[in-house]
Amino acid sequence: MQALMSCSSSSSSFISFRSDLPSRSRRSGVPRPLDLRFCGLRREIHGFSASPRSRKLHFVQNRVDTSVRASASQNGGVTGFDYDLIIIGAGVGGHGAAIHAVEQGLKTAIIEGDVVGGTCVNRGCVPSKALLAVSGRMREFQSENHLKSLGLKVSSPGYDRQAVADHANNLASAIRGNLTNSLKALGVDILTGVGSVVGPQTVKYGKVGFPDTTVTAKDIIIATGSVPFVPNGIEIDGKTVFTSDHALKLEWVPDWIAIVGSGYIGLEFSDVYTALGSEVTFIEALDQLMPAFDPDIRKLAQRVLINPRKIDFHTGMFVKKITPAKDGKPVIIELIDAKTKEPKDTLEVDAALIATGRAPFTRGLGLENINVVTQRGFIPVDEHMQVIDQDGNLVPNLYCIGDANGKMMLAHAASAQGISVVEQICGKDNVLNHMSIPAACFTHPEISMVGLTETSAREKAEKEGFEIRVTKTSFKANTKALAENEGEGLAKLIYRPDTGEILGVHILGLHAADLIHEASNAIAMGTRIQELKFAVHAHPTLSEVLDELFKAAKVNVNASSSVSEPVAA
Repeated sequence: MQALMSCSSSSSSFISFRSDLPSRSRRSGVPRPLDLRFCGLRREIHGFSASPRSRKLHFVQNRVDTSVRASASQNGGVTGFDYDLIIIGAGVGGHGAAIHAVEQGLKTAIIEGDVVGGTCVNRGCVPSKALLAVSGRMREFQSENHLKSLGLKVSSPGYDRQAVADHANNLASAIRGNLTNSLKALGVDILTGVGSVVGPQTVKYGKVGFPDTTVTAKDIIIATGSVPFVPNGIEIDGKTVFTSDHALKLEWVPDWIAIVGSGYIGLEFSDVYTALGSEVTFIEALDQLMPAFDPDIRKLAQRVLINPRKIDFHTGMFVKKITPAKDGKPVIIELIDAKTKEPKDTLEVDAALIATGRAPFTRGLGLENINVVTQRGFIPVDEHMQVIDQDGNLVPNLYCIGDANGKMMLAHAASAQGISVVEQICGKDNVLNHMSIPAACFTHPEISMVGLTETSAREKAEKEGFEIRVTKTSFKANTKALAENEGEGLAKLIYRPDTGEILGVHILGLHAADLIHEASNAIAMGTRIQELKFAVHAHPTLSEVLDELFKAAKVNVNASSSVSEPVAA
């Protein structure tokens, strides 16, 4: 998330024990590469590759497979250390940090024990979008009324399961290759093996059965990500009872599949499976489906994404036990009441997908060597992502980003945290505003959000003593949405009328995942609604949904229009 597909964000706040840390001076005398910074997966989308000639002209030759280069002077380097920065984990977070570090002139290495790209590229965001692209097309072909309204005729839509699976696998392979090439082209050393911290500014890495190699760095970033969380009592066989890791391979399409958990992962897979012909049963521990979503979005999502489809559900239920199918018997799911723990029901289905979230992958990192104890598996950090030891002290020169710290389990959040850390170690104070980081669920139609839900905003307002207001607009009032015959949608704005501050924006509708960024960037830059009212949007476009939303907000006349400094969260 996070993160898997668009993993649900889980946050935990940690106390900042020291805010007056001395800034580190920026490394001098280090040759800067070309300005080829790509954040997140932008480089991969463009299919970046560097020709041998361009590498010779513009990049320091810097290829490493499993060992450190003999010379530490080829790409800068700090006296007494092998590297300026070592990153443990080559997922989206580690990749984003590495690319930004090279841009800043830091001699950088990245340690990866599996494959470059991490969960997002190999078992999450990327292959899931390939499957969801197929489910989106299938829904269009299967909706006779929708096609008829556009004057289109399609007969007998179908699919080739293996070809669909190959599409997802090929996409992941291509992006993984582009990620690897971009790191090599910019002079980042890729050290193959499992990495761990052995002491201050020192790590080791290696493969099973081979001697470990020890390397040193001025600063270290842990970016080891997460793995699917499987509750007790559930037996995974990878065939009939499986996690999202297995489901993305699409080895078969069951007639009836139970999905345990109705968050982002569960919703997206329900979209895929129902489009391909499966019946779905949701099992949710809380009293309602999609409990993490804003109430208005949740209500519309149930009407649009659940009720019209072959989906039923059990809420307020825990899974006590799941037994995989064997010897001709189906998958057996034993349910108990989430509150009383009394037996409630037994389901017999063809398959079960466990979509109960993600757990940090932080074992075997050698944290005991630096007096660090995890909290529910997460590595504690301060607002600068600097690691905190069990005595409450900041561990010098050690940082943790992404799912491993639990602040926000999303791939792009990990990348943003990595960039923020690099800024920090280069002597430029930087605190990432997590309230400005958007999230999206790529169902059909899509769901996106940034900031607080209405429930959380009202709790915050009551506690801090200010007023909030809510404004909504429908996609049915948008010309572009109506032209697409996709008027089913809602955008919701939660804000402070006294200041014009945006507290949250939630969207369900066509291309919601793309639309949310106007709001998230406004929050990040401290732009107020009274300024956004004057922004111009092309007509007719879906972006006018946000335009109407901001224009409909009622901000007090005497509210300041100055841009405030974004507040870290």
